[in-house]
Formats: sequence, structure tokens, C-alpha cells
Amino acid sequence: MDTWLIILLASIVIILLLVVNGYRNMKSVKPLTEEEFKKDLRKVQLIDLRDKEKYEYGHIMGARNIPMMNFSMKMNSLRKDMPVYLYDQTGRLPYRAGKMLKKAGFKDVYMLKNGISKWTGKIKSKNK
Repeated sequence: MDTWLIILLASIVIILLLVVNGYRNMKSVKPLTEEEFKKDLRKVQLIDLRDKEKYEYGHIMGARNIPMMNFSMKMNSLRKDMPVYLYDQTGRLPYRAGKMLKKAGFKDVYMLKNGISKWTGKIKSKNK
């Protein structure tokens, strides 16, 4: 009986730690709707976190491709005095990238809620 109680308590602690860590990641980047995201695209650093092939297939006009697997090495090329707008396919990677940017001293970090998969604005691709 004591073993089950210990397992239950350990499980609860692990779940709480995962929830708290997820919340911290979410605080590092502010999600924006498509309308909010579109508003200032010319005044921000727009970063596509997807791999090169997906970027070339179609990306938001003006976006720069920094794949997530290279992000920690290339994020130093971003300016801290300008907002950073991040997006990927579904809206997961910007939380990780945002956490790295906040740790490096970036203040204004935003992401496209739900990623480019729901984007209705203009798309630029290699074929067009």
C-alpha cells in the first residue's frame, strides 16, 4: 500500500513540474493572432523556424529562414533592439526559440499562433 502512495505522489510531482516548465516556456514568447502578426511585419525580424525545404516550398513574405536545429548558433545574428516574430508549421517551435532568445536578453519576442498551417496571408515560394 505504501508503494502505491509513493508512486502516486511521485507522479503528481512529475506532472506539476512538466506543467510549470511548459508555463515558463509559454511566458517567453507572446502568441499573436494572424491579424496581430500581420500588423507590423515590415518593422520586425520575421523568422521561419522550419527546415529549408519547407521554407522554400512556401513562407511568409519577408521571412528569414533559421531552422530550429541551427537556431542556437544563428540567433546571435538577430538584433535585440527590434521585435522578433517567430513561426513554424504548427506553433510549437517558437516556444523553444523564444526561451533561448529571452535567456539571451531579447525583450520583444512574439509568435504566430497555430503556425503557418493556418496562415491566410501572402505566401512566397521558389516556384512562384
